This record gives sequence, C-alpha cells and structure tokens, in this order.
Amino acid sequence: MKSFEYGDKEIGLLDISITVTSMIIGVGILMLPRELAKTVQGSDGWISMISAGILAIGVAWILAKIATHFSTQGYYAYATAAVTKPIAFAAILFLSLYFLSFCAFEVRAIANIAKQYLFETTPVEVIAFAFLMVNVYAVSGSRVGLIRLNILFIPIVLFVTVLVLLFSLGMVDVKELKPFFTTDWKSLASATKTTAFSLLGFEVILFYITMMNRPKDAPKAVAIGVLIPLVLYTSIYLVCVGVFSQLALPEITYPAVELAKEMTIPGEFFERFESIFFTIWIMAVFTTTVMAYDCTIYGLRSLFTKPKHKTWVFILSPIIYLLCMYPKNLSDFSKMSTLISYTGIVVSILFPILIHAVAKLRGVKSDAS
Repeated sequence: MKSFEYGDKEIGLLDISITVTSMIIGVGILMLPRELAKTVQGSDGWISMISAGILAIGVAWILAKIATHFSTQGYYAYATAAVTKPIAFAAILFLSLYFLSFCAFEVRAIANIAKQYLFETTPVEVIAFAFLMVNVYAVSGSRVGLIRLNILFIPIVLFVTVLVLLFSLGMVDVKELKPFFTTDWKSLASATKTTAFSLLGFEVILFYITMMNRPKDAPKAVAIGVLIPLVLYTSIYLVCVGVFSQLALPEITYPAVELAKEMTIPGEFFERFESIFFTIWIMAVFTTTVMAYDCTIYGLRSLFTKPKHKTWVFILSPIIYLLCMYPKNLSDFSKMSTLISYTGIVVSILFPILIHAVAKLRGVKSDAS
C-alpha cells in the first residue's frame, strides 16, 4: 500500500480510462447531432452511434493490446526493431504531426464557438491565442500531472452534462424520435463513419502505455474510456432529436449548446445556463487539447532527444497557432477536420497494426509476457 498513491509517476487503469475519455470528449459532440441529422431519418442515428462505438471499442482494444508489447521500450524502439529505423522514424513523425494537427483543430474550434456564445466582439485570433497560451502553461509541467488533472475535470464535465440532459427531458417530444429503422444502410454507414471520427482519441495509449504500472490492464482501460463518451454522445443525440426534431437539427450549428440554452431549471435559478455549460465544456476541450499537445512532444522527443521538454513546447506553440488560423471559413475548417480524421486512422491505427504484424513475423522482442 503506497503512502501517497497519486504522488508517483505511474498511472493505473482508472487514470488511463479517464484520460481516454477526456481525449475523446471535445468539440465533436457539440456538432455531432447536426451531422447525424443531415444523414439519417428520425432518430436512427443511435444505430450508427452504437455501431461506431462497438467498432471503436474493438479497435481501441486491439491497439492497447499491441501497445502492451512495447510498454517498457516504447513505440519507437519497438517499431525500429520491426521495420528498420527510417520507416519507424517516419511512422512516429507522422503520428506526432497528427497530434499536432489535432491540437490546432481543437484550439480553432473552441475559439470559433467561444466567439459565438461568450465573446461576440473579440476577434477569433485573440481567443485562440489566449486559449493556446493556457495550454502552453499546462503542458510545460509534469506529464503525470496532466493525467491527474483529467480525474479532477471529467467528473465535473459529466455532472453538468447529465444535469443538462435531465432538465431537458421535460421538453422531449417522443413523436420526434419516430419513425424507427427507416434509414437505408448507405446512410447509416455514412453516419457510422462520422461518429467513428468523433470517437478518435484512444490512440494516446501508444505513448502513455509506458507510464502504466500494470500494462496488461490497458485494453480494459481504453475500452471503458471509449464506452463512457459513447453513452454520453448517444444520450445527447437522442435528447437533441426529441427537443429540436430531426428536421430542425441540420440548421443548428451547435445543438448541444443550444440544448443547454433551451433547458429550464425549476425556480429559474440560472437564466443563461448555456454560458455555464459552455464554460464547463471548455475544461473538456482543454484536457483534449493539452494531451494532444503533450503527445506531440512525447513523439518528437523520442525522435530528437537533445531538445528539452520546454524547448519543444515553445517551438511548437507558434506552429500550432499558425495552423489553427489557416482555415479561412467554416468550409475550410470542415475540410481540415476530415483530413485530420483520415490521417489519424492511417497513422495511429493502421501503422501500429502493420508494424506489430511485421514484428510478430520477425520475432521482435516483446514486453508482453
């Protein structure tokens, strides 16, 4: 029994589960109900969400199982032994660039939404810069401290979200959820792809596996980490359909925030609960962004060992800012989101699976025993 369990630099099953949940829960859910409503009929989006969830949990389990094979030596060393150093270098570099793009996307997304709901007269460039600076400060500290921060923030985020859902139930019109099972399979497949993109984030296990005190728990931990957002996302989607209707949802940019605006609390204790909801949700986006930032540094430091941690923090910050400011409009921003999602599937899922397959064929030393 440790005298101070959270004072060490090792993390356990709960830490990884909450970390994966924190990484997945971000700006995606704020827009996901609208994207599903554009594709499916009635409330059939839940079918796609469950399908995408089962797929994501399965892939996350496989990825975590692969990660246990390099829980001590690290992804780069394992890949180098399997597919030669140049190919391993490219694989880790692309993975790091993916996390870098992920970070930039979250910064721009939160700036766009904050401008619409909180800071209407403030330029989006200023909001993005301020949010990025907070991330720079956070990522400059201890890596294990960031993971502990997730355990502090996520219960608050989940509590406020559940509160919004509960107080919105009175506005749900069950008739809006009908008819059931009327969407064709092609539309359901398209909606499944959209939802699967929103469930990306479990790939952080490729780096954070080296910090686990019991790496064998990683598959179970990431499965739980994906399951929590899946339940939350499905609940938010169904309530949004019941409140706004499937026909109206495609016209609402951020249905989840609008849901907080429409909800009523007995006694009218809060008049603008959406501001509170969004402020709390910034905590969730913050943890997603700062971990993507941290994973970028984690990957680059395994390739370039001389620069210190803080040196990478300050080198990357202007790159992230310029990248997040690159989209000129919502169309460009949407294209950026799609590109990042496809890139993530290739570099964080397909590459590790292929590298592991080669490692098995070549009999590379594994840490899983």
